[in-house]
Amino acid sequence: MFRDRTDAGRQLAQALNRYRGANPLVLGLPRGGVVVGAEVARALSGDLDVLLVKKLRAPGNPELALGAVSEDGQVYVNTDLIEADNPYLDREIEERRVEMSSQQKRYRSVKSRVTPTGRTAILVDDGLATGATMQAAVQATTLMKPAQLIVAVPVSPPETARKFSGLVCLHTPWEFQGVGQFYDDFTQVDDETVIAILKEFA
Repeated sequence: MFRDRTDAGRQLAQALNRYRGANPLVLGLPRGGVVVGAEVARALSGDLDVLLVKKLRAPGNPELALGAVSEDGQVYVNTDLIEADNPYLDREIEERRVEMSSQQKRYRSVKSRVTPTGRTAILVDDGLATGATMQAAVQATTLMKPAQLIVAVPVSPPETARKFSGLVCLHTPWEFQGVGQFYDDFTQVDDETVIAILKEFA
């Protein structure tokens, strides 16, 4: 469906073309969403920034998101999967915040944070699975009062897509095992790649 994240970003940008010239702020979720978002920002002549959000991993199944935490401290918990006052969840939130603090120092030393206040903000990731990470990103961004907030992804299962009003999504396949199945190349993105992209837009 997509050759790689760059191809997905170019295709997604076409679906977002109405925002070209509106000086949008594209907020990529690390790490893969930054690669997709960079293509969107280039095509729309917009700004790019990274929005740090970490998935809260299920015990024994790190790919399953119990929720997510953002760099602003916003926590989203999927209470269908775990109780909010679970001791494991408290430890996981703290551990992910420590990881995010280190990442934040690296990224923000290259490019200062851009506020979405009063702007058209487009949240971009390389795909949705449970949607927990994007839910936290939406909560954190909404608090900063953008003029308009759009969530845009190349692919999402239908049940997750329904969680986001006004979602721009290219494909919502019923047969969905994971985001990576819709990419020929879904190689993990490293911090160095994200930093190189941020330097370009700094």
